[in-house]
Amino acid sequence: MQCSANVVHCAFSTFSPQTSSTKTFSFKFHPTFKLTSQQQQQQKITYPQQPEERRTCSDGDGNSKKVITSVSNPFVKHCLKLRNSSSYRRSHASALVVGSTPIREIYRFQDSLQDENITMECLILLDKAEIPSGLDKSAASIVHASPTVMRKISGLQSTDSIDAIAIMKIPASFFNVDDDQKKEDCKKWFPSTHRILVLDGIQDPGNLGTLLRSAVAFRWDGVFLLPGSCDPFNEKALRASRGASFQLPIVSGSWSHLDSFIDEFQMKLLAGHPEHDGLVKPVSLLSPGFCYSLLDTPLCLVLGSEGSGLSEKSMQACELVSIAMAGKYESLNVSVAGGIFLYMLQPNNSLM
Repeated sequence: MQCSANVVHCAFSTFSPQTSSTKTFSFKFHPTFKLTSQQQQQQKITYPQQPEERRTCSDGDGNSKKVITSVSNPFVKHCLKLRNSSSYRRSHASALVVGSTPIREIYRFQDSLQDENITMECLILLDKAEIPSGLDKSAASIVHASPTVMRKISGLQSTDSIDAIAIMKIPASFFNVDDDQKKEDCKKWFPSTHRILVLDGIQDPGNLGTLLRSAVAFRWDGVFLLPGSCDPFNEKALRASRGASFQLPIVSGSWSHLDSFIDEFQMKLLAGHPEHDGLVKPVSLLSPGFCYSLLDTPLCLVLGSEGSGLSEKSMQACELVSIAMAGKYESLNVSVAGGIFLYMLQPNNSLM
């Protein structure tokens, strides 16, 4: 695929619910997402203006506002594609974040770093809801929707826990690396390279989101996703991560890309793996002494998938490390084990 910096124009009559006119919204392709000229033409969708189910209600100040009530509304269909399709999210460089708590956490993180790269395109609220505290100045556009539409967009059965839904731009800290990338491009992936988490085919979005959240909590520098791993902007991954996908650099690539990165920064490779009979390679035990010996060593920690564990390449390339368990379980859930590894191996761990 070829590089493009085109802008997609989609006409949604409901992006401006205060008026009956059609308003054009522009979706700018993320610089790391590349489309061919044919794909660019396919993305230029203009929805015709048509009669749609809408009603008018009044806000607390007595002002009238339009409310989306039809699940067949083009804007609703756009939101559903963002929620359900990874390719659609990437082509539009946007993701759907459900709930004011993860949205606030994303903006708190932005404020703490004085980072202006996180952008909210649209904030969707229940028809009679007020803008949640702290988000009143964040959204470029406000859309109100009926409970039925909110349930449809969020995928949740009840609106009790849905006070806000945001369409967020995927941050520039996310890189989707392709085979055309030059070896030296790996220098741009992570601002710091002391501690990098590598996920080897983590398919469960709940586990992936929890690991991202733990990586942020324990101050790891970034995450590298190997093939087979879940999209970090998947709705369930975002819910589990509480917005962590927007808070640390994430790179999606192959083992050849990871090899280039490891060679460039002389990273040590560790992999979490339970100790059991039949292993050809020795397995080190995760302990305070082991972690202390690596405090000054830049390293990548590889965690394997829930079903098949580490890939053959990871088994060959990494030093294996296990967590001691008093119980007679074969292994821990990957998000639980990963949390222990991330805590013990965190940079500048004062408990060592």
